[in-house]
Amino acid sequence: MDLAQFNPFSTFMLFFLFLLFVWVWNSLHVVKEWERGVVLRLGRMLPAAKGPGLIFVIWPIETLYRIPMRIETLDVPPQDIITRDNVSVKVNAVCYFRVVDAKLALGQVQNYLYATSQLAQTTLRSIVGQFELDEILAEREKVNARLQAILDQDTEPWGIKVTKVEVKQVDIPEEMRRAIARQAEAERERRAKIIHADGEYQAAAKLAEAASVLTTQPAAIQLRYLQTLTEIGMERNTTVIFPLPIDLLSMWMKAVGGK
Repeated sequence: MDLAQFNPFSTFMLFFLFLLFVWVWNSLHVVKEWERGVVLRLGRMLPAAKGPGLIFVIWPIETLYRIPMRIETLDVPPQDIITRDNVSVKVNAVCYFRVVDAKLALGQVQNYLYATSQLAQTTLRSIVGQFELDEILAEREKVNARLQAILDQDTEPWGIKVTKVEVKQVDIPEEMRRAIARQAEAERERRAKIIHADGEYQAAAKLAEAASVLTTQPAAIQLRYLQTLTEIGMERNTTVIFPLPIDLLSMWMKAVGGK
């Protein structure tokens, strides 16, 4: 190698261009539409979050942290809970939330996903324990609304908005299932008896109205007799039943007793 052909300036320029390329490569960031970039400059957080689009930061003085802003789905594992009426149940739920303030989600809590998960589990145990078993099974919307209100209030300082909380499944002991089945069966029988008694009452009322009409119109009784005979004859029966008024029988019995 000829030392006369060695050019230190060219080598320095190549080295400078390489460092410039590395600096630009680490300073340019692409933030997606559903993300926001929080920039720390020498450890201090900048006032506004960046993005979406192409973001330029001064590396290594500034550092970019991407925070997703889409709705997160959090599956709350089953929790052993004792209800207000002392029934042991296992309840699991699902929680939907999203980050509304990227700066708070990064600066106020170390891991907002883990923190929200733990908060949802403790809130589920404490809130569901304030309801009776019948309320949990029949008024689930009320339980869901209460859970959402508590979680939304507790996660607001972290820049998180809880949009919805749903209780997915309530597991109860086998003995309690049999007791609930017996209770439901007894309730069905009670309703059936009430409906049957109401039908008897309505039928008796209609019969009383019909009797009052027949009393005022004696000729209607004869028409009913003839209609009954017509219905019996249409069935091709060998036996003919002829209705006889009870008043006629009573008069005949009085006459026979007098003789």
